[in-house]
Amino acid sequence: MAVDLLLGLQWGDEGKGKIVDVLTANYDIIARFQGGPNAGHTLEFDGIKHVLHTIPSGIFHKNAVNVVGNGVVIDPVIFKKELDALKKFNLDINAKLLISRKAHLILPTHRLLDAASEASKGKAKIGSTLKGIGPTYMDKTGRNGMRVGDLELSDWKEKYRNLANKHEAMISFYDVDIQYDLAELEADFFKAVAALKDLTFIDSEEYLYQAQKQGKKILAEGAQGSLLDIDFGTYPFVTSSNTTAAGACTGLGVAPNQIGEVKGIFKAYTTRVGSGPFPTELFDEDGETMGRVGNEFGATTGRPRRCGWLDLVALKYAVRINGVTELMMMKGDVLSGFDKLKVCTAYNYKGEQIDHFPYNIEAENVTPVYTEVNGWKEDLTKMTAADQLPKNLMDYILFLEKELEVPIKIVSVGPDRTQTIHR
Repeated sequence: MAVDLLLGLQWGDEGKGKIVDVLTANYDIIARFQGGPNAGHTLEFDGIKHVLHTIPSGIFHKNAVNVVGNGVVIDPVIFKKELDALKKFNLDINAKLLISRKAHLILPTHRLLDAASEASKGKAKIGSTLKGIGPTYMDKTGRNGMRVGDLELSDWKEKYRNLANKHEAMISFYDVDIQYDLAELEADFFKAVAALKDLTFIDSEEYLYQAQKQGKKILAEGAQGSLLDIDFGTYPFVTSSNTTAAGACTGLGVAPNQIGEVKGIFKAYTTRVGSGPFPTELFDEDGETMGRVGNEFGATTGRPRRCGWLDLVALKYAVRINGVTELMMMKGDVLSGFDKLKVCTAYNYKGEQIDHFPYNIEAENVTPVYTEVNGWKEDLTKMTAADQLPKNLMDYILFLEKELEVPIKIVSVGPDRTQTIHR
């Protein structure tokens, strides 16, 4: 049984949490394959908004098992807060949530290292979420990290102490003013580790292999977005993991020939949180309107998102490197009311017009080339079927499908799981 993927195709915040929640009824297992609590997946149903950071977005469905894969990095303190928030919903967490023993742990000193590193960069900072993600992945690739499976060993606290001591020496090296009380942070950490150890740890690659043999349907859930991929994103303003389709193979132990559908999610416009190049960013009333109507604030950090027109050059790039087979367009309702919309269909790159994503898209190198299309005035939020969508929106969708050469199967017209139109 093939494993389907669900990926963000922009700079994150595309609405993956909602779509995973919508699609979970069709799957037996939802598996998160990369990233950590720097992700914020927002789900809304029954009048309640839920924000998940590490736990997969299928957790509210009774029949789905949720797996945190080996490619994920887990902060026990944040994880415990997520678990505590779920208690009132009477979910069978031990049966519904499984943790890979090979997933790496974020220590309190990883977060401190993150803050020290970012502070030392001054104006060159990359806009880190300061969740300790980068330092944890550095320890992983440096072969120093702690993994979930280590918590089953009798000497895990000794391993923790050695790594924390190393981190404190590194923090001193940065020579920045980072105030902290490690004893207090460790008290919270050890308490959270105890809660984590109450959960079910698995050898996730074996679990998923056996699930496939049994014919179980599996959906791999990505975090962040393709343009934040450590290899293919707008480096160095990226995350520390592989957010693209290839990351699902290494982050879950799934063979490449076992990947089925690759579902790509994008907004009808573009947003970005934090630093980094953004060719179609708007600094005018149109950008302000997108941010206000779209409630564009980071689910994890609360930071306002930068807003701009849809960048088809970047989107085509993401579609190609992921092998996307079907698309989902989010937040079409936010664009209701614009007389005209602009879509970036090419870049003027160092004086030459190109339609591919180049090595460097900093403003001094890239100017977007726009195609203008008609907007729509209708309120989409109450619409429930594709034949109710306004003509200009349908023209917009058909224009994008022609450019991207991939069908748009879902159009989201609001944040609630019911505000989802299938085509």
